[in-house]
Amino acid sequence: MTLNHLNLTVVSPDETSAFLAKYFDLEPRGGNAGMQMLSDDRGMVLTLIKARAEDHDQGSGARDQGAGIQEQGTGIRGQAPDSGEPLPARVRYPSSFHIGFIQPNRERVNQINARLAADGYQVPPPSIQHGSWTFYFTAPGGFTIEVMG
Repeated sequence: MTLNHLNLTVVSPDETSAFLAKYFDLEPRGGNAGMQMLSDDRGMVLTLIKARAEDHDQGSGARDQGAGIQEQGTGIRGQAPDSGEPLPARVRYPSSFHIGFIQPNRERVNQINARLAADGYQVPPPSIQHGSWTFYFTAPGGFTIEVMG
């Protein structure tokens, strides 16, 4: 059996799609303002669906879509229906939720980490965790990404 696709709910499908294509070589497959599709080198499809109001994080820890970006966050916000108040630009995910990108070696993990840091993302240095050379960070869209090798 093969996993065909995975769906992530994000505030800005366009922004999240561009980020995943740039840093993780996912291939954009089209879409619109409400949905984007990407695929990996093995054909698995990742769909990014625009969050509805009830999907937004309403807690005090809500962060902008570009939560992992230093001084260049996008500040993208939706409008709450009927109130005109901005919605927090982050989707609510369980604390342990993440997606992972396996790399062939430590050097590649270090390269991705350095590129993200150079572009202004807040990323911790890689370290040995659960037997792998890895790091975790918050991506545009508010979900966690693990990069491991």
